[in-house]
Amino acid sequence: MGRFDVLLEWLLDPQILVLEDLQPMNVLASLAVAAFCGLIIFLVYRFFHRGALYSESFNLLIIMVCVITSFIIITIGTNLVLTLGMVGALSVVRFRAAVKDPLDVGFLFWGVGAGLTAGARLHLVALIGTAFIAILYLLFIALGSDKRAFLLIVRYSDGEGVDDDVKAKMSKISHKLKNKTIGMGFTELTVEVKVRKGDTSFLRPLKETSGVDNVVLVEYTGDYT
Repeated sequence: MGRFDVLLEWLLDPQILVLEDLQPMNVLASLAVAAFCGLIIFLVYRFFHRGALYSESFNLLIIMVCVITSFIIITIGTNLVLTLGMVGALSVVRFRAAVKDPLDVGFLFWGVGAGLTAGARLHLVALIGTAFIAILYLLFIALGSDKRAFLLIVRYSDGEGVDDDVKAKMSKISHKLKNKTIGMGFTELTVEVKVRKGDTSFLRPLKETSGVDNVVLVEYTGDYT
């Protein structure tokens, strides 16, 4: 009997919709592994998040993605009919929430990967893969630069010599011009600066410059080099 005949016989089997392989203990084991992997990802994201704002809801979503992906794989792995039906059903799903931090996409794929392997009953692969990625991520953080990118916003009046004084103070700071706004009687500069270990001592000389109205420092999470 050829492979095509075997496949055809399997498709025409009247027991095709009977999920014989879904034993309760197997399902619980896969879901437990997926939840455990999701918990590891949750803790890594919570304690080593490097973005501007930490989102508790997004972090909880990672655990949900692990578990949901797991039981979807458990279900569609039983037969071809359910697989094709699930693919058709999921093809109409649209997610419109934008992920602002590119690193968050990696955490989502991490959760999906853990759920896929756990749902496919590759429990050891799911655990080893999750642990390996966690260690690799923490290693990159430990070996990464201690400098963080910030946006420095300086607003000053158009008094005589003020622009020269601000430029003189800015020349002592390594920066990259992002925006310059000239309004009625004021000028506003937006520059990118690198801050090492939270040292913001350079802000005080700028603020004490005659004609400077205010100085604002905001963490910048965009792409930078």
